[in-house]
Amino acid sequence: MPTVKKTLAAHIAALGRPVFTARDLAAVSGRSASVVSQGLAFLQGQGLVIKVAHGVWAAGRAMPSPYAVIPYLLPKQRAYVSFTSALHLHGIIEQIPQSVTLASVAHTKEIHTKAGTFMVHHLAPSFFSGFDWREGGGFFIAEPEKALVDCLYVSAFRKRQFSHFPELHFSRAFSFNKAAAWARRIKSAKASAHVLCRLKTIQSAR
Repeated sequence: MPTVKKTLAAHIAALGRPVFTARDLAAVSGRSASVVSQGLAFLQGQGLVIKVAHGVWAAGRAMPSPYAVIPYLLPKQRAYVSFTSALHLHGIIEQIPQSVTLASVAHTKEIHTKAGTFMVHHLAPSFFSGFDWREGGGFFIAEPEKALVDCLYVSAFRKRQFSHFPELHFSRAFSFNKAAAWARRIKSAKASAHVLCRLKTIQSAR
């Protein structure tokens, strides 16, 4: 009997991910990029997939969480949720940021997708650390102390960024000593001093 070739829909189901790229689908299906592109356009018309961004797709009819899209935004670099988005997820600020804020060694940029807007802030490679994998979320997120210090780090170089915050609510587990230790790891002495000064101001206002 001749072998029945799996459909693109079957390959998407086999990927087992809510979000995938056209490149992923071409690799697992063995089809060319143009055939995959045409097939995805057809499946979109059937309501079986949604185009989230250039080359990025979601299975089903529902738009995925913006956090599920993060691993696919910068295919050549890693990124983690930090700054005000991480502070919100950690319960330090109540206000939901208008865009998801990400830290990366990539250039600072704004990325627009149908799932949401992402603001990528550049960090020096030596300062790209202090984050963990969020189980069940599918993305990396900064520790609370590093998320705050990342904000202050960026403000040291771009004065209008993170110049002020909504009301901050720190839990007992939050460690200003740990935050200060992160600040001292900044290679620029001027930026490090700026961050330490702002940390002291924030701590005294608690």
